[in-house]
Order: sequence, then structure tokens, then C-alpha cells
Amino acid sequence: MNTTLALKAALLGFIEGLTEFLPVSSTGHLILFGHYLGFSSPGRSFEVLIQLGAILAILSVYFWKLWGIARGMFSSRETQLFVAGVLLAFLPAAIIGVFAHSFIKGVLFNPFVVCISLIAGGLVLLAVDETKFEIKHETIETFSPMMCLKIGLFQCLAMIPGVSRSGATIVGAMLFGASKRAAAEFSFFLAMPTMAGAFAYDLYKNHKLLAFDDVMAVGIGFVMAFITGLIVVRGLLNFVSNYGFTPFAWWRIIVGSFGLAAWFVYG
Repeated sequence: MNTTLALKAALLGFIEGLTEFLPVSSTGHLILFGHYLGFSSPGRSFEVLIQLGAILAILSVYFWKLWGIARGMFSSRETQLFVAGVLLAFLPAAIIGVFAHSFIKGVLFNPFVVCISLIAGGLVLLAVDETKFEIKHETIETFSPMMCLKIGLFQCLAMIPGVSRSGATIVGAMLFGASKRAAAEFSFFLAMPTMAGAFAYDLYKNHKLLAFDDVMAVGIGFVMAFITGLIVVRGLLNFVSNYGFTPFAWWRIIVGSFGLAAWFVYG
């Protein structure tokens, strides 16, 4: 494995961990940066497989809470309903991901789609951040299974790269009465089965295409995604509570605009 490829993998892993849990679209950023860095992977697997690092980051931060949920599964009706809600929220994306996998990767994974989605999503976030919604849920434990399913339908919008899985989830949760902090935290929990499922399915579909250098690149990206993911998960909830989503909205608009300009100039 040459040094240039290793550096590109490390940079993209850093970007993955930095953006995965922010409402800015990690996949969109990876497609854009990968395109202009001249980085490509068989079947676009790198962008999906390095998400394992971000998954492990959130699992490590929420380990004790997850352990409490696992124990409560046998004794707490509230815990059982919450787990059922997360699984219901995961279901729509899982179904669409399986049946539309080839179309998503073959057609939608391109810089033009990403840039348009980034800008449009940024405008939506600006509008949502300025809207005073009636807050009915201050904590994720009060989300009903039906509310979770509706949020899961919003998550399906993130099948379009650049939309942002966490962004779509957060906006959906806020529309149904969640506070900004609760909406962001629910996006963490929904990320676990969603990202794990995407990782497993993509590995199943493309493992035969991966050469030694591809595996090494994924390993480097995984480590970087884990490190930066830890930092983001630990600080995001407080940041969102204090500053809202406007900084992320403007970031999306700026990155999307520059990317779109580069697309028309360089292709």
C-alpha cells in the first residue's frame, strides 16, 4: 500500500468520523472529497465500510446506557417500547436499502446530486431552526413506537447522498414534538442498527471485490473515524442545545456551493 493512498484513507476516515453524527451528510462529504482527491473504491464500499469506526465510537460512549437498556428488556415496559420503537424506525431504511442498493450506489453517488442535496438540506435546517415547535418530548424514552416509525420514514430521505441520515432523523423528530437535544440523541440510537445493517450488507455484496490495498484503506479509515467520532458524539448534544442547527446549515450551503462550482469547472 503506497503512502498517498494511506494518507487519503486517513483523511477520509477523519471526515467520516467528524461528519457522521452531524446533520451535514458524511456520505456526501466522502463522495465530494473522494472525487476531488481522485480516490475510488470497488463498489463504493470504502464510504460505507469505514462507518464501522463511527458505530464503535457511539457504542463506546453509550455503553452503560445500552447495558441498562439490555437489562431492562426483561423487566421494564418502557424499555421494551423504546427498543421496539428504534427497530420500527430502522425498518423502512432497511427495506429500501436492500431493494434500491444498486440504484443508490450506481446513480445517486455522484458530486452533483450531493451538492444539490447539501444546499437544499441546509435551507431546510435554517427554516427548522427558526421555527418554534411545540415541544412534547424532552427525552427519547417518551417517544412512542408510532412516532419512531414516522421518524424512520424521514430517515429514508437520507438514501439520497447529501441529505444526511442524522439531519433527516433530527428534522423528523422535531416535527413530531421532540426537543433539539432529544432529536439529536435519538439519531444516535437509530444510527446503530442503520449503520451496522448498511455495513453488513455492503460487506456481503462487495467483499469479493476488495483487494489487499482496499482492506488496508478501510482499516485506516476505520481507525480515524473511530477517533473523531468519539469526540463528536461526546460534544454534540451540548453544542446543539446551546447553538441549534444553524451553524451546520450554513456549512452545508457553503460546501455544497463550492462543490457545485467545482463540478461545473472541473467535472
